[in-house]
Amino acid sequence: MPIAGFDIFLIGLVVLVILVFFAGVKTVPQGYNYTVERFGKYRKTLTPGLNFIIPFIDRIGHKLNMMEQVLDVPTQEVITRDNATVSADGVTFYQVLDAARAAYEVLGLQNAILNLTMTNIRSVMGSMDLDNLLSNRDEINAQILRVVDAAAEPWGIKITRIEIKDINPPRDLVDAMARQMKAEREKRAYILEAEGKRQSEILKAEGQKQSLILEAEGRRESAFRDAEAREREAEAEAKATQLVSAAIASGDVQAINYFVASKYVEAFKELATSRNQKTLILPMEATSLLGALSGIGAIAKEAFGEDGSSNRSSSRIPNTRSDEGEENR
Repeated sequence: MPIAGFDIFLIGLVVLVILVFFAGVKTVPQGYNYTVERFGKYRKTLTPGLNFIIPFIDRIGHKLNMMEQVLDVPTQEVITRDNATVSADGVTFYQVLDAARAAYEVLGLQNAILNLTMTNIRSVMGSMDLDNLLSNRDEINAQILRVVDAAAEPWGIKITRIEIKDINPPRDLVDAMARQMKAEREKRAYILEAEGKRQSEILKAEGQKQSLILEAEGRRESAFRDAEAREREAEAEAKATQLVSAAIASGDVQAINYFVASKYVEAFKELATSRNQKTLILPMEATSLLGALSGIGAIAKEAFGEDGSSNRSSSRIPNTRSDEGEENR
């Protein structure tokens, strides 16, 4: 019997040692940290893996998630600086960096982060006008993140991101903003249309100006060429007169007859081709013109001869009036 009792004692002792050993072995999963308390006081932090504590003296205080976590910020009413009421909600991302401070510096870590975020959302958004509130969401997120992260730093956590999900003004305010936007767009459209008309008128004026300049340039060039032509004609006329004068001076009377006959024919041509001339009244008989032409032919024959050679020996003056009288008879 004593031997049997001793065996039982040994078996019980072994079992107790095994239980004590397993009570002192703690396995921490990845992504978590455990705080160890000895007689109610923080002693150390257990990291992921296999850890040992003193059984019945040390105990696990808090099991903290070290991974990045998300808190949903509920919808709340915010009054802006210009007294517009909007509702806003968002999300907060945070991560525990120091397990001991997160466990013992604040009571109810998530509730503290949530209330801190909501308070700063109202503070930041309430200091802005409605237009800036709707158009500067990134700036709002940055301001709230900076304030909340600085406030949560003593708790051993890092606020990684705060995002405002929705900003909802009242329905009547949304309708007023829509009307304002429509009016602004119509105003820009009218301005652009007026600017287009103005530019069109400017371009038309520039085109007319350029057209007038080119037209004036053309008239100037035409006048210059007309003057040059008249100058050339005058030079030719002067030269012809000079040659006729020289011929008269040398005793060549045929040159005078040719000159007079040419002017006679030209005057008759201008009279016959006049635009307003319907009835042609000749100041002389038609045979006088034929006589003048006969005289010109006679001058040419005497000047060049029938065989094409120059014949300047004869200086007979054709009598056109005699020819006219003979033909009349």
